[in-house]
Amino acid sequence: MAKVTFQQDPVTLLGQEIKEGDQAPNFTVLSNDLKEVNLNDYKGKVKLISTVPSLDTGVCSEETKRFNEEASKLENVQILTISMDLPFAQTRWCAANGIKNLDTLSDHRDAELGEKYGVLIKELRLLTRAIFVVDSNDKVTYIEYVDEVTNHPDYEKAINAVKQAK
Repeated sequence: MAKVTFQQDPVTLLGQEIKEGDQAPNFTVLSNDLKEVNLNDYKGKVKLISTVPSLDTGVCSEETKRFNEEASKLENVQILTISMDLPFAQTRWCAANGIKNLDTLSDHRDAELGEKYGVLIKELRLLTRAIFVVDSNDKVTYIEYVDEVTNHPDYEKAINAVKQAK
């Protein structure tokens, strides 16, 4: 498993660690209007899946704003930001921050994505910060498990991976 810390303290990630070349596991999360959404809803598109602990924190907020900006420049790409935040909180946060180019989704109900992608922090029941690029055939082509949850991901590598995925 990826070795991850939160404020320099080691945390335990539950679930299966994903590797490049794996078929992306399907998952069910909730949209901001409480409808179930799964990976199959984005069939045929390249997906950048960004998992974050909470949109209401500085790094998560900056990351989501950055990917929202990048999303406006990409074709046939869907960016998904997934957290354990309640859908109502995500809706409020998106409205307050002008987020329109990506989907914010909630894994709070079942933590299904968290477990299937190995990003569920046992001690906090939050998702760790990670990036997954999934091509249009649902094959994982890029992964970054950020080693310290309070750090930013490598935006350039993630965007380059999205541009290379088909």
